[in-house]
Amino acid sequence: MRIVLLLLTAALALPALIGGCGKAVERREPPLVVSDPAPQARFKAPSDDLAAGGPVRIAFVTHGQASSPFWAVVRNGAEVAARQLDVRLDYRAPDVYGLERMTELISQAVATRPDGLVVSVPEQGIAPAIRRAVRSGIPVVTINSGGDMFRSLGSLAHVGQPEERASLLAGRRMARAGVRRALCVIQQPENVGLQARCRGLARAMREAGGRSTMVEIDDLDPASVRVIAEAVRSRRADGVLALNATGGLLARRALADRPGVLLGVFDLSPDVLRAVRAGDIEFAIDQQAFLQGYVPVQMLTHLARYGLFAARGGLFPTGPEFVTKDQAQRVLELSARSIR
Repeated sequence: MRIVLLLLTAALALPALIGGCGKAVERREPPLVVSDPAPQARFKAPSDDLAAGGPVRIAFVTHGQASSPFWAVVRNGAEVAARQLDVRLDYRAPDVYGLERMTELISQAVATRPDGLVVSVPEQGIAPAIRRAVRSGIPVVTINSGGDMFRSLGSLAHVGQPEERASLLAGRRMARAGVRRALCVIQQPENVGLQARCRGLARAMREAGGRSTMVEIDDLDPASVRVIAEAVRSRRADGVLALNATGGLLARRALADRPGVLLGVFDLSPDVLRAVRAGDIEFAIDQQAFLQGYVPVQMLTHLARYGLFAARGGLFPTGPEFVTKDQAQRVLELSARSIR
């Protein structure tokens, strides 16, 4: 009888347990500024890991300005990884991009002898500084642009979007919507990743029997609105692909009186997503900037602590993910948290 009573009690308690497990609690990560020493981590490495040398130190150098909404998400991803993995993160970025300044930042990071270096590769001129880091024995993972050249630099892996394929897919979307005369709005003509985006768009237009031309702008100059509008008029463009969020918003203004011209935009920002939701931008291409910050820190930390490295010699693709009108609201909520 006692056994029967125990079984009956357990059976009655089971639904309550199941119901209790189904309740979800949402927790949002607070914003974090990584400083020296590193913030308290959620997880600790085993006590014998790197006991002589202290915590893992990762240097992170990008060519994107801190004011950029895209690079703010990259940095957030890196800082979340640093907090979770008990990493001391040194994040560096120029106020205004320039090859000399970028090279200087890499050299400064290498001089601190970090356990790993994460670096973006906007142009070929960065290559000597990265190769010097590799020769000095510092493990390097490249991110964002540079996916076509990372192996020649000695990078262990590349985390980013295959740029030419991303714009090829974007161009095919535009072609299916009827675009045959496209503009590729480029804000850094020397950037190898952006050049690849324009090549992909041109290929898609050729496949459809159309053409694509490049328009150079300064995305920090409001006068670029006029430059884009004039290019659309003179070339009778029926589609525009802007290569970053800032350029996309300038293009939106340029097309205010041309509702028939389709607009696609690389990268996300709250304003871009609101424009997608409103139907002013046909699609935005998410290369998942958060992962470009998070994944390389994770890779290099596991290498330093345990000798483990995933995707050695390979490209870890973070995009493209296309955000359209029906998804924009959900992505906008994540954008407010610097995740999308």
